[in-house]
Amino acid sequence: MNGYRHLANSLVIAGSLLLLTLSASGRVVRGRLEANPSPVAFGTTQTGATETLNVALSNYGGTDVTITRATMTGAGFSMNDLALPLTLQAGRATSATVTFAPTGSGNFSGTVSFYTVAEDQVTNKVVLTLGGYGVSPDALNPNPSSLTFGSVQVGNSANLSESLTNTGGSTITISQANLTGAGFSISGLPLPLTLTANESVTFTATFTPASAGAVSGSLSVVSNASNSPLTIPLSGTGTAAGQLAVSPTSLSFGNVAVGSSSPLNGSLNASSAPVTITSASLNNADFVLSGISLPTTLAAGQSTSFTVTFTPQASGASSASLAFSSNAANSPAVQSMTGTGTAPAQHTVDLSWNASAAAAGYNVYRGAVSGGPYSMINSSLDGTTAYTDNTVVSGQTYYYVATAVGADQNESGYSNETQAVIPNP
Repeated sequence: MNGYRHLANSLVIAGSLLLLTLSASGRVVRGRLEANPSPVAFGTTQTGATETLNVALSNYGGTDVTITRATMTGAGFSMNDLALPLTLQAGRATSATVTFAPTGSGNFSGTVSFYTVAEDQVTNKVVLTLGGYGVSPDALNPNPSSLTFGSVQVGNSANLSESLTNTGGSTITISQANLTGAGFSISGLPLPLTLTANESVTFTATFTPASAGAVSGSLSVVSNASNSPLTIPLSGTGTAAGQLAVSPTSLSFGNVAVGSSSPLNGSLNASSAPVTITSASLNNADFVLSGISLPTTLAAGQSTSFTVTFTPQASGASSASLAFSSNAANSPAVQSMTGTGTAPAQHTVDLSWNASAAAAGYNVYRGAVSGGPYSMINSSLDGTTAYTDNTVVSGQTYYYVATAVGADQNESGYSNETQAVIPNP
């Protein structure tokens, strides 16, 4: 009877024989393989990592079923070896372990097919779909991978930019940035700092050598990334500082009249290495520096000139120090200076003219340009033929004329013009 069975049983009760015949007949369900879970979803897995899931293989039929072979498709998926062929009796189950190991970022899909044969030799195939998503490991990528500052003069600083990029698929938090090596520092990296996927941060690394010689160190970046701590090598060489000489070392201005000015020149010379002059200071307002623009850099062996002008504001001795600040080993370079303010010279112009008949007196006129205009400088009619002008200024040129005034107060025309050049001082 193909596919059918007949069932019969007897039941005995309390010592007496009661024969109860039970019978039933029906179709037996063929052995059927089912897989659970289906589909197999791995979710998100980092590249380089693995994730495994167990798959239950159960015979839900009434006859034995034999798994004869299994095949897989899809990159990144694998399954543990089942001892195939494997026969599952009705209602029995076994398990298989499926592994997902993504080889890159993105969606991955595949299948595993189980081929079965039931007692009636009917062949069947159960296809289990597989899926997962690969992401790059959370990692910080430095650019550049190391920082080389080269040669930096002692007293100077060199800056280099460094970037950190989150190349993973999730957020990274940078908690620490630890430095080793004398003279190295960083700025522009506030901590703690969170970087989302593909986000970058750029900061500045600085090398300020305190002495000559090669220096090496490192920047260790601590985070929750897979490659923490990230180490960035640092290197640089400190070179000897230059020397700055000021010439002459002192300036003597001698006697200078109050209100007058006297300039003297000086020079600065760099040696051994380039020198950057950043500022200059004078501690006395009677002295003024000019002729040099700061900051300025002098190559080794190069010179530049400057001028100091002494303009005393009062009589008496005056002194000052001019200090040039730089990155030279002997900074500041100092020049001393002295000068004496003297009372300004009192100049006068003595004028005289020939007498005019019937003149009651004379007026004196002065101008700054030959030919006038002129201004009268005597406060009242001068009854003599001479006049002293004591209001002249050093270094100026004046032009004079005179007129005669009669008793009737009539005034003559201008006399011939005369010129007076006042010395300076």
